[in-house]
Amino acid sequence: MKRMLLVLVVVLAGISSQAQFKNASLQAAGLTCAMCTKAINKALEQVAFVQSVKVDIKTSSFLVEFKDGVSVDFDVMKKAVEDAGFSVAKLKVTGVFDKVDVQNDAHVQIDGKTFHFLNIGKQTLQGEKAITLVDKDFVTAKEFKKYSAATSMSCVKTGKAQACCTKEGIAADSRIYHVTI
Repeated sequence: MKRMLLVLVVVLAGISSQAQFKNASLQAAGLTCAMCTKAINKALEQVAFVQSVKVDIKTSSFLVEFKDGVSVDFDVMKKAVEDAGFSVAKLKVTGVFDKVDVQNDAHVQIDGKTFHFLNIGKQTLQGEKAITLVDKDFVTAKEFKKYSAATSMSCVKTGKAQACCTKEGIAADSRIYHVTI
């Protein structure tokens, strides 16, 4: 019985681990000086799954490298930036994908998280690929309005599983990340 349970756990882990997120390019809003950049840099360096942070002062962006084999939480990154007194203007995440089929307006489980793809064509993600988070507070209000208009599913407004998601077996109120390629 224990052996069967172990096999089941390994199989399920393989299903939800279809990608390893390597790094992110995070653009912050509200920066006015080098001290602002330093505050965000320091906050991001304190995040448990972050390996390193490199700053591009000209574009107010940060290249964040993730630790290998560690789960990444995009909301924790956003909170770190907000706790430093700023907001996220754009978050583009690069992952290494292994035959992940995606299509427009569909939910996909990747690395234990649920992603809802918007404004894309049907494709298979293979190898290194960047995805951009388009949830509220991860893009400008104008961009969020554009992406939220691209779907009739209500989860885009809250970032949480709604009736549109639960009928697919996603737990009610679980986090849904809305992304595009």
